[in-house]
Amino acid sequence: MYQTTLSHRSYHFGDLRELMAKASPARSGDYLAGVAAETAEERMAARMALAELPLKTFLQQVLIPYEQDEVTRLIIDSHDQPAFAPIAHLTVGDFRDWLLSERTDSATLARVSAGITPEMAAAVSKIMRNQDLILVAKKCRVITQFRNTIGLPGHLSVRLQPNHPTDSLPGIAASMLDGLLYGSGDAVIGINPASDSLPLLEKLNYMLDDVISRFEIPTQSCVLTHVTNTLKLIERGAPVDLVFQSIAGSEAANAGFGINLALLEEAQLAALSLKRGTVGDNVMYFETGQGSCLSGNAHFGVDQQTCEARAYAIARRFSPLLTNTVVGFIGPEYLYDGKQIIRAGLEDHFCGKLLGVPLGCDVCYTNHAEADQDDMDTLLTLLGTAGLTFMMGIPGADDIMLNYQSTSFHDALYIRQLLGLKHAPEFGLWLEKMNIMDGQGQLRDTALNHPLLKQLPYMEAF
Repeated sequence: MYQTTLSHRSYHFGDLRELMAKASPARSGDYLAGVAAETAEERMAARMALAELPLKTFLQQVLIPYEQDEVTRLIIDSHDQPAFAPIAHLTVGDFRDWLLSERTDSATLARVSAGITPEMAAAVSKIMRNQDLILVAKKCRVITQFRNTIGLPGHLSVRLQPNHPTDSLPGIAASMLDGLLYGSGDAVIGINPASDSLPLLEKLNYMLDDVISRFEIPTQSCVLTHVTNTLKLIERGAPVDLVFQSIAGSEAANAGFGINLALLEEAQLAALSLKRGTVGDNVMYFETGQGSCLSGNAHFGVDQQTCEARAYAIARRFSPLLTNTVVGFIGPEYLYDGKQIIRAGLEDHFCGKLLGVPLGCDVCYTNHAEADQDDMDTLLTLLGTAGLTFMMGIPGADDIMLNYQSTSFHDALYIRQLLGLKHAPEFGLWLEKMNIMDGQGQLRDTALNHPLLKQLPYMEAF
């Protein structure tokens, strides 16, 4: 039992799961699950008790049973004891102070990363202010490569997301070229298809590959379909760059997605065998989001933010090019308003980066949440200062297929101009060569006869 005394009142927490859950900032998903603190005072008492907890406790007491959960087995069996050694003597509170110390630099964080478990990262995040999460995440460096280099300090990449509600190839092409002319697309050109039809998925892969090859764009493509569909596409000889899959923090939740670790490994090996990367071989793309375990009734009483951090253990195992938290997409049942979405985005980014995962964020909300675009502007600005790996670029910030609000090509221009952030270097050189950006990264006026615009009639022939 964990306990502490606050204002002459004793608070008792029955086990580590309860302590972690009640130390979490208030959010609707934890209330829905019945694990949240009942009062702000109880939440503070839980944080005080959590701060005194030795980090090594998380190696001795697992939140989801080892025998029942392959994610737990992955976390425990892959734990790097030598990397953990420099921080093994710390409590959660000491760990916070160590992370914030000026002496703890990027190289130091990289050396201990493999020794930090998701539960340790989640625990320390619960006793940190927003500014703490931003400052530490800024110091974390996670660099990945496929056809360009993502995650360099002072850089921010953008996923160009040209979705269409009917998978219209001309409509997708128009959005894609629009994004390219605004300088978006260096993270990936990624389509969420409305259909699971293999022939249609194959057409989308060939279209993306044709555009990238025809204009020699140093970026990668991805059709965000289920991993089993991607394996079938590889078997059919389709030009697959990245393998996509949504992942969650428990074996049961992943089973609901129709996946397990063995399947992900099979897909990674299949993609690596294609040898389509030119500067690196990070071939996986994962998406996550707080609330996924709860929505699948697969959280085992663990709070949603800790479940989310556990998903990053899976991402770390497969060395992805990209991982992003789709922070406000699941809805207000899990993150009720702008305040909760902002906090969750900062937590997820911090935990992912601390664990050595290249974490981006889909800064987004659904229309029935108590949030608006001003909240998204705030979160994007905060994440930009925190060293966000990549963001979303969607026409008008309004995804007409998935029906949610995200960030636009113009938002990417804003954050780059505000903070002086650059494109992936290979992509930046291409933008200059194509006369889309100048040498200072400023957008040029594009003439109507730009070669990219001439591509539109060709797309209608697919």
